[in-house]
Amino acid sequence: MQLVNADLHIHSKYSISTSKYMTFDTLSQEAPKKGIHLVGTGDCLHHKWLQDIKTLEKVDEGTFELNNTRFIPTVEIQGEKRVHHLIIFPSLSAVEQFREQIKSKSKNLDTDGRPHVPMTGEELAELAFDVDALIGPCHAFTPWTGMYGHFESLQECYGQYSKKISFLELGLSADSSYADRISELHDLTFLSNSDAHSPYPLRLGREFNQFKVEDMTFKEIKKAILRNGGRKCILNVGLPPEEGKYNQSGCSRCFKRFSYSASLEADWKCSCGGRIKKGVSDRVSELGANYTPKKPEHRPDYLHIIPLAVIISKAINCVGTNTKSVQKIWTTLVSKFHNEIEVLIDTEIEKITEVMDPRISWAIECFRNNKIILHPGGGGRYGQIELPKFE
Repeated sequence: MQLVNADLHIHSKYSISTSKYMTFDTLSQEAPKKGIHLVGTGDCLHHKWLQDIKTLEKVDEGTFELNNTRFIPTVEIQGEKRVHHLIIFPSLSAVEQFREQIKSKSKNLDTDGRPHVPMTGEELAELAFDVDALIGPCHAFTPWTGMYGHFESLQECYGQYSKKISFLELGLSADSSYADRISELHDLTFLSNSDAHSPYPLRLGREFNQFKVEDMTFKEIKKAILRNGGRKCILNVGLPPEEGKYNQSGCSRCFKRFSYSASLEADWKCSCGGRIKKGVSDRVSELGANYTPKKPEHRPDYLHIIPLAVIISKAINCVGTNTKSVQKIWTTLVSKFHNEIEVLIDTEIEKITEVMDPRISWAIECFRNNKIILHPGGGGRYGQIELPKFE
């Protein structure tokens, strides 16, 4: 068995509001810098991206490779009520069969990597299972496009196929401790994926899964999601939920935060005229109100990480993460210690101090010891981090 870090939900350059550098060449070079071994292709139903996938080295029917980075076909699809679903395909022939089934129903199939299809979750699940694909809700608690933003249960969303749903994607504003407050989710495997729109490690792999598998292939990842034959997800990794854009209830116009009671009192309308969007923390409290939280035996730990560039920028009091100063430090650390995850989690602080300004090693140590101060996000604005006073 081997341990594989996998980010199964990204987008290509063919999706709206994504970087033009979201290409396989760039992704295959940037993923190792983060510490990611396997990436979901995203957008595999888009005809041009599908052709790009076909140029990769074929490992097997559902697995491809470039520059030692593995890829498996995935797509985020928008169905009824704008709810987003993640589909993981076993082969390109399965992708093409599924594409043919929705071709007449989608107006943007060839103009956006995330196709919009006026179909229910039940209808999409039927098509996915017909081609032996896996399907589950993307960022399930997000108020705009998450399943629980519009439905009360898996059964309400996926109908007769709800018992066949094997995974749920947590999204940036939730972690396992949130989702395990909902009893119907206990049998599911939780996925933590980046939903990256940029190929660089600030976004790519900001959330990922660590699987215990025999090989980096679709077949093995499927077994791990289904928890068959000793294969399984052994770790979810991602942002602290408070950093997510929708963690707290907040106004989508001025971003003022509201408690649940204050939101109810205001009838979910802000004094600025904007709409208060129900935060993930409040939505989870609603769904799990009558249930005592319990962590299932199969549930792996959830490791909270903060992107290294963000920690560096705070340590040197630099505005933004793309400045020359931040990028120089980031490149030095990643070059010296192999990848970003190694720097954040495993490299001895003393070794970092040997090659870095002590403020950098101190900031990383603060991260490891949970001393970073979090200011929660909400209403569509990311949360912010703050370092304690440098000692």
